Amino acid sequence: MILFVPGDRPDRIARAQAAGADAVVIDLEDSVAPANKPAAREAAVRAVESAQVLPIGVRVNALTTPDGIRDLAALLDGPAGSPDFVVLPKVESAAEARLCAQVLGGRDWPGELVCGIESGAGLEHAAEIAAADPHVVALGFGGADLAAALDAEPTWEPMLPARARLIWAASAAGIRALDMPCFDLDSATVLAEECRRARALGFTGKFAIHPKQVDGVRQAFTPTARQVADAHAVLRAAEGGGVVRFRGSMVDAAQVRRARLVVERAGGGA
Repeated sequence: MILFVPGDRPDRIARAQAAGADAVVIDLEDSVAPANKPAAREAAVRAVESAQVLPIGVRVNALTTPDGIRDLAALLDGPAGSPDFVVLPKVESAAEARLCAQVLGGRDWPGELVCGIESGAGLEHAAEIAAADPHVVALGFGGADLAAALDAEPTWEPMLPARARLIWAASAAGIRALDMPCFDLDSATVLAEECRRARALGFTGKFAIHPKQVDGVRQAFTPTARQVADAHAVLRAAEGGGVVRFRGSMVDAAQVRRARLVVERAGGGA
């Protein structure tokens, strides 16, 4: 579960870490006004340097912009080196992902890369982007920018085909698919419904933009105790291989793979 923090509000980093997120992303892009980007960049470098336990990521500006180049240069010149992962926004080609990974250290870079798909061109090349480099571990659905690029409403139904296409691309490459954040900061019901739909569609996680969204997102994407118990029961029933009857239903290899995924998402191995 990844929580975004505006780069020009470094005071919020500690709050984000205390909220229980799996990782914190310091945002240098959309949440930071142009005049504040230099200060945000410096704050991000300091945060990466002081990070101790929780993984720290940085969302840089698009690689095709001067600010994006400055962001990468600042991270490379920082005394602590690069962050645990980088969120690269508005990716439209596999070349951009490969270039970013190479600049950050290539094969020697221990970090990971999350590529944001936020335009028609990005969506068209999502499969190539997902498989561009071993450092690419996830595709992020940038629904707000994508809706604007497509002149579409940023609601669930109009954006459903785009979401599905991103998930297919991520699945084909064997990486994660992360849904866009919920922009309603006051309604737990809206957040829960967005998470439910995203999980049902195949997303493996969802970005958060406020600490109070952390618990809701985690709950939605973590299997319940009942689901884990059922998954273990399916795996035990299918130990002999082949198709078996279980609780009145047929269980084949596909159901077994799904059960293993449930156990893995719960952190219990397979």
